[in-house]
Order: sequence, then structure tokens, then C-alpha cells
Amino acid sequence: MDLFKLFTNKPSSKDVAKERLKLILIHDRADLSPELLEAIKGEILSVIAKYVEIDNSDVEVKLTRTDIEEGNAPALIANIPIRNMRGKR
Repeated sequence: MDLFKLFTNKPSSKDVAKERLKLILIHDRADLSPELLEAIKGEILSVIAKYVEIDNSDVEVKLTRTDIEEGNAPALIANIPIRNMRGKR
């Protein structure tokens, strides 16, 4: 047992490389270019910004896979920190 790993939250370089490879494979299989993903991200942020104030520095949008009954399907995951709510309706 590696006691050092018990006290750190930092993932190992092996885990980071594995996650990066998964993302590359997902992008390839979904046939979605990085440019298109950036365009989608920009449009999502512009729509959300109409309703809430967002923190653009910490926005994360990625493509991943989900397990559904018919098999793996691409899924868009967005982590968009909200700074402040605009006028409530």
C-alpha cells in the first residue's frame, strides 16, 4: 500500500494519461472536431450568460461517453461556474 497516495488528491500521471486518451478516442469516434466543440461551447456560454453571470475562467466543456441501453453514446458535459444570478422571474 502506498501511504503517500492516501494523503494526496493529485491523480497519478498514469491516470491523467489514461483520461486524456479516453477523451481523444471519444472525440474521434464522435467525429467532432475541436473547432466544432469550441463553437458549441461558445454558443452554450452565450445563451447561459443571458440568464446568469458566469465565471469564464473556470468553464469546462468536454465530450464523453455514457452507458445507455443501446450502447455507448456521446454526451456533452459542461461545468460552468455561476458567479451571480441575474434578475429573478
